[in-house]
Amino acid sequence: MPKNTAVTPLWTTSSFGHPADWLSSERSELSAHLTHCGAQRRPLHVLRSGADRLQGVLVSRVVTSVVVLGLLLGCSWLAL
Repeated sequence: MPKNTAVTPLWTTSSFGHPADWLSSERSELSAHLTHCGAQRRPLHVLRSGADRLQGVLVSRVVTSVVVLGLLLGCSWLAL
């Protein structure tokens, strides 16, 4: 792949040793980006939190069921 030295990168984030300042256009672009990303992630976040709650309820029931079943089987084995 040939190198093209005539193309220089164009960005405004380099401060060259000085304190970095925000441009108003950069702030508005960042705000728009965060709003867009938040709007896309909201349905997935709701689904994920619902799945986490359901898993918490099921795990507590599974552990309780296994303990009760183990006690019943153990007591019946000892009774024989």
